[in-house]
Amino acid sequence: MTDPARFFLDHKPGRSPANRSLERGIEILRAFRPGSELLGNGELAERTGLSKATVSRLTQTLVGSGMLQLDKAERAYRLAPAVLSLSHAMRTASRVLQAAAPRMLELARRRHINVGLAAPDREEMVYLESIRYAKRAALRHVVSGQRVPMELTSLGRAYLAALAPQHRSQLMQLLSRRRMRWKAIESEIKQACADVRSKGFCAAAWQPEVVALATPLEVEGTIYALNVSLSTQESIAAIAQELGPSLLGLAQAVRHELTVREPRSG
Repeated sequence: MTDPARFFLDHKPGRSPANRSLERGIEILRAFRPGSELLGNGELAERTGLSKATVSRLTQTLVGSGMLQLDKAERAYRLAPAVLSLSHAMRTASRVLQAAAPRMLELARRRHINVGLAAPDREEMVYLESIRYAKRAALRHVVSGQRVPMELTSLGRAYLAALAPQHRSQLMQLLSRRRMRWKAIESEIKQACADVRSKGFCAAAWQPEVVALATPLEVEGTIYALNVSLSTQESIAAIAQELGPSLLGLAQAVRHELTVREPRSG
């Protein structure tokens, strides 16, 4: 299977050596995920597809720049506090998050459901905000910064539905390399795209007894996705009928707030 990180690195023409170094340094940072907090040079080389010599050079640079910390006892690296500072700066500067968060909280409290906002990152969706108010606790506790599969989730499928056909086709080719039962997943994604076109949202139940609805939200050229979810034994159709209007109302309220907040020139 082609590694997604290598796919993106190897399909960018016209890069200078300096840009390649920057991209490879970012790949090192991307290798750190929950459950992989401490990684040595060998593990980083395996995860990124870079040579051990390149990884060694990059980790030294990242330690020097304050992005990584070296655990001398383990001879491995962890992300440094400066990375969290960057995340905080992104959240506080996000216009869409500022507009969406209060309305997401109000809806979650009123309907006793979970409400999320996510953005794409390569072949995954990343939660910018996750507000949990569902009466029945789910096995998963979703928090800001958590990643979920694009091809399986309502968030990812809503995002795919909003893409231009050519871009969606390219991304689907990459996603198809990740799953054994791709034909069934592809059919579900096509249905989700049709649902977004006809209803404004799509639904998915990729976790046991959890139903989620999502709708795309395009802001300043970036496609985000809003979702609502809850743990339930009811059918997807029943939840879609019950919560679909609330989800679409939330998206409309966020769009309106962003329009009101839009800075005027002159």
